[in-house]
Amino acid sequence: MMRISETVKHLLIINVIMFIGTVAIGEGVLFYDWFAMHFPKNEAFKPWQIITHMFMHGSPMHLFFNMFALWMFGSPVEQALGSKRFLFIYFSAGLGAVAMQVGYYYFQYLPTYDSLLGSGLSSDQIIQMLSTNKVIEGTSQAQFSQLQHIFPIFNASMVGASGCLMGIMAAFGMMNPNAELMLIFLPIPIKAKYFIPGIIALDLISGISGQSIFGYGNIAHFAHVGGAVTGFLIMWYWKKTQFNRNRWY
Repeated sequence: MMRISETVKHLLIINVIMFIGTVAIGEGVLFYDWFAMHFPKNEAFKPWQIITHMFMHGSPMHLFFNMFALWMFGSPVEQALGSKRFLFIYFSAGLGAVAMQVGYYYFQYLPTYDSLLGSGLSSDQIIQMLSTNKVIEGTSQAQFSQLQHIFPIFNASMVGASGCLMGIMAAFGMMNPNAELMLIFLPIPIKAKYFIPGIIALDLISGISGQSIFGYGNIAHFAHVGGAVTGFLIMWYWKKTQFNRNRWY
């Protein structure tokens, strides 16, 4: 059985503690309000959520699968790169995940928001209706339809270490391209150099289409892509400029 590396062990403990806090304090709401990543236009957004959401999880299964992936991929990556470089990839990938997912949200949100402003609604009126889910008097059917379109974005929240882990998986794949991996629902060995790009491609297709290929919803697919791309770029840069080639295998 693979030994858990020191930094990975600490990350596992922090994630478990945060999940216990989520379910035990404030009836499952308080920690989400404080620490989940909210859409920046929403008043619930706080700057620290950019980091704290990486330690939050929505269910026991969400926590289990992410922590299993952290142990499986994180330990060999930390053992190869050391704790400092491992953490740099981990948090950079998490930030890249946030940037891509929130950027996608803004791509959807801003045109509709500008259209609502052009239709005669004020910024305060738009925010009020999106925050309270109550339509003010005089709102037209067209305005209501536009508000419905951006309501889920305005009230969206992100939790989970998945973006960080996608960056770690990308690093693992670059260091161990011929390692054989399997999906739980597809127990066929696939080399990492095909498996990990394949997972990223499925996330990208799911994000663009709006239909999750993975069979369940509530997944921030563009966050996964952002985390993986960030991890890949960091490893590509390090491989090109810093590392002795013999350290990769």
